Amino acid sequence: MLGNHAPQCIDQNSLFSRVPKARSVINFSTAIFPPMPQSLSKVYIHIVFSTKNRVSMITEAFRPNAQAYFVEVGANLGSYTEEIFMMPDHIHWLCTISRTQTIADLVKNVKIASSAKMKEFGVPNFSWQRGYGVFSVSQSKLEIVKRYIQNQQNHHSKIDFQSEYRKFLEEYQVTYDEEYVWD
Repeated sequence: MLGNHAPQCIDQNSLFSRVPKARSVINFSTAIFPPMPQSLSKVYIHIVFSTKNRVSMITEAFRPNAQAYFVEVGANLGSYTEEIFMMPDHIHWLCTISRTQTIADLVKNVKIASSAKMKEFGVPNFSWQRGYGVFSVSQSKLEIVKRYIQNQQNHHSKIDFQSEYRKFLEEYQVTYDEEYVWD
């Protein structure tokens, strides 16, 4: 019984008055409220950013290892990679984002870890630009974006990174100031 600890609103004929004495603990959360459902999400994002000042620093020699490390860091942060490709001066990363992490924290943490790793790969002055672009991707467009990322080398034989990035901003109707986009 609840004894002296019973709320004033519970009378002798309430649900709680019929609880056997042998039961010393009452789980109010399940007695009064049903269990809450899980919080679930699957959100795909396409993240794009360049090396500092768009300097070509990612060589073919260490690109596969750099990409693998990027995937690993993302997974450790709860973000799973669908596709990734590093060009010499920028990266395209299609991934999920955890329901508990902000985009800003994900990008910041991946940039910090991968910059340090690039230096271990022998690029002493490596750094990413401060900014980034993030674009939502629907499940129905996932394969299209994957193919786009896989085709980066061919794509960039026709268009430079800055022109490509501007096209993304325009397609997603992102307002931007040219003066502050590049660093």
